[in-house]
Amino acid sequence: QRRRAATQPSGLAPAVVSASDVDPHEQTMTTVMLRNIPNNYTRTMLMELLDSEGFAGCYDFLYMPRDYKTQAGLGFAFVNLVRHEVGERMCKHLSGFRRWAIPSAKSCVVGWSGPEQQGLQANIERYRNSSVMHESVPEECKPLMLVDGVPVKFPSATRKLWPPHEKYGVRARRC
Repeated sequence: QRRRAATQPSGLAPAVVSASDVDPHEQTMTTVMLRNIPNNYTRTMLMELLDSEGFAGCYDFLYMPRDYKTQAGLGFAFVNLVRHEVGERMCKHLSGFRRWAIPSAKSCVVGWSGPEQQGLQANIERYRNSSVMHESVPEECKPLMLVDGVPVKFPSATRKLWPPHEKYGVRARRC
C-alpha cells in the first residue's frame, strides 16, 4: 500500500495519508453544478460571466435549464470543464459569487455534479436524446457543446425526439 506525506507546519511530524483514502473518481470529476443563478440570467450571460472570470476556453459543455413557458432560468446550470483542476478552481472562485450582470442578492453555490453526470461524454449521452433537444425548443434553452470556447454542433439524437411536456420546468404551485 502506497503512502504519501502531507505537508505539516515545521516541528510536527508529517501526517501519513493512504492513497486508498483519496477517492480516484473524485480526481477525475470535471462537471460542476452552479446553483443560485438569477432566474433572469440567460445562457449567453452565463457564458460571458464564465469567460470574464477567467474560464474562457476551459469548458466544453454548458446547460442552464429553463422554464419553457416563462423562459425564466431554473436557477442552476451544469458546466463541464476540460480538466479536473479547472473544476476545482471554478468551485473555489465562484462559490459565494454575487457580481451578477443584473441586480440580484443571490450568492452562487458551486459543487461537483453527481457521478452519473461527469464528463463531456456523459453529458452528451444524457441530453442528446432528451426532449430538450427537440426542434421546438429555442437554441438558448438547449445544452451547448464547445471546442476551445467556440460553440459546435451538438451530436445528433439516436432516436426520435418528442417535444417537452408543457409542464417541464414549471414549479409546483401551492394551493
